[in-house]
Amino acid sequence: MKRILLACSSGMSTSLLVMKMQEYAKSIGEEAEIWAVGQDQAKKEMAKADVVLIGPQMSFLKEELQKEAQKYGIQVDVIDMVAYGMADGKKVYEQALKLMEDK
Repeated sequence: MKRILLACSSGMSTSLLVMKMQEYAKSIGEEAEIWAVGQDQAKKEMAKADVVLIGPQMSFLKEELQKEAQKYGIQVDVIDMVAYGMADGKKVYEQALKLMEDK
């Protein structure tokens, strides 16, 4: 099972995206645990994740979060801004998969 953590300012703006990503994963027959948290919880939650994607509004935190993620051997990246704005679950899910492959 793939475990994908999304982090945004409050954890609210990614809830629709989480739902769309879960729908896409299910449609291609993959099991995935996808959840969203606010930026204050991201470091605590990343120990349970295979990859961390952060909202575009948090791009300034990428370096800080990546340093923490190194402890767990996982990647952190900023969600593609267009995909985020359109809540494109397929595109963001595929972004997460690519990061997992690249680690």
